[in-house]
Amino acid sequence: MARKKVVDTKINLVEAFTEFSRFKNIDRATLMGILEEVFRTMIRKNYGSDDNFEIIVNVDNGDIQGFREREVVEDGDLVDETTQIPLSEALIIDDDYEVGDELAEEINFFDFGRKIVQTAKQTLTQKIRDLEKASIIEQYQEIIGEIIVGEVYQVWRNEILVIHEENELVLPRTQQIPKDRFRKGETIRAVVLEVEMRNNNPRVIISRASPLFLEKLFEQEVPEIFDGLITVRGIVREPGERAKVAVESYDDRIDPVGACVGMKGSRIHGIVRELRNENIDVISYTINDQLYIQRALSPAKISSMKIDTEKRTARVFLSPDQISLAIGKNGLNIKLASKLTDYSIDVYREFEGDDEDVDLDEFKDEIDEWVIAAFKDIGCDTAKSVLELNSEELERRTDLDIETIESVLNVLKAEFEDD
Repeated sequence: MARKKVVDTKINLVEAFTEFSRFKNIDRATLMGILEEVFRTMIRKNYGSDDNFEIIVNVDNGDIQGFREREVVEDGDLVDETTQIPLSEALIIDDDYEVGDELAEEINFFDFGRKIVQTAKQTLTQKIRDLEKASIIEQYQEIIGEIIVGEVYQVWRNEILVIHEENELVLPRTQQIPKDRFRKGETIRAVVLEVEMRNNNPRVIISRASPLFLEKLFEQEVPEIFDGLITVRGIVREPGERAKVAVESYDDRIDPVGACVGMKGSRIHGIVRELRNENIDVISYTINDQLYIQRALSPAKISSMKIDTEKRTARVFLSPDQISLAIGKNGLNIKLASKLTDYSIDVYREFEGDDEDVDLDEFKDEIDEWVIAAFKDIGCDTAKSVLELNSEELERRTDLDIETIESVLNVLKAEFEDD
């Protein structure tokens, strides 16, 4: 009974690995190599060496054969039983053997003992796990930057686990759209962002917040992008809030912006819904920096502009009613425009000839420079541009406390009262 149990263990090893190879599409050469190495390990543990052993693997029927090759020597000349066999023993096997012949004798793995077979089984199991990990890494490295559709498996505080083709992927909180709300069992779309080994386990990171996700959504929704007639030249986004996409057409007959938006917004609406109503501005790319900045600040209308191409800075002048549009809610519009164009953009109010105002820098003796910088960040670079906004609005749009704001307003009001 013990002998039969050991035989079954050996057969189960081969059958288990063969089944795994079919499931994971492991190539035949790899399968044969690993099986041979496992059984050679058994031989080394039993005989001390595998130099004169041959392993024959038949993965189709799960058969493993091992042969020990020994030289036939005179009975009195035996030195090493592993590599030599006495002539008297060789003649028992076949009476044609002579001294100097090579004798190949099949070995029975079940004679090695339960402990060695169990060790081999553990080795094989570990190699299967290593192959599976390598297979997952290879599979997802090939599709980095592509969109996958998976099923939500677990929703945790800092991440969501997603099942895709029986593999577990991770959607960290930082890669989620803030408005995302998923439940277990729901379908989810995301882009494969990164593949790494962590604690000797594969970890596939997916993202819905990456600009790459938005780019791939455009590729899926806009055939001209998929076909290469239109290319995406730049994408910046604040996930769930606002995004700017610069596109360029290689065919003069195709309007890149119109193609991306679609008839009555039919193409972009699906993308907006997927991104939890993220506001998407699609603009036409140009190598003209001034025009590019103007388009990037859409929907604001610019009156004039001064740019420094070496320092990558732009001073944009707008009428008072366009400043808030240029800056956008929480400063997002100007922030994204700067990222898209790679220019540091400062917004200035354009005044009429008889409109007197004072630059904020003139108040450096009374107002700290970091406070002035905070106002400039929201497009308020003059006294009157600050006074046009009430304290509550200024507090909301800057990081300044209400006491500091009130103090600044008093200083600025005093300037005009003195006049």
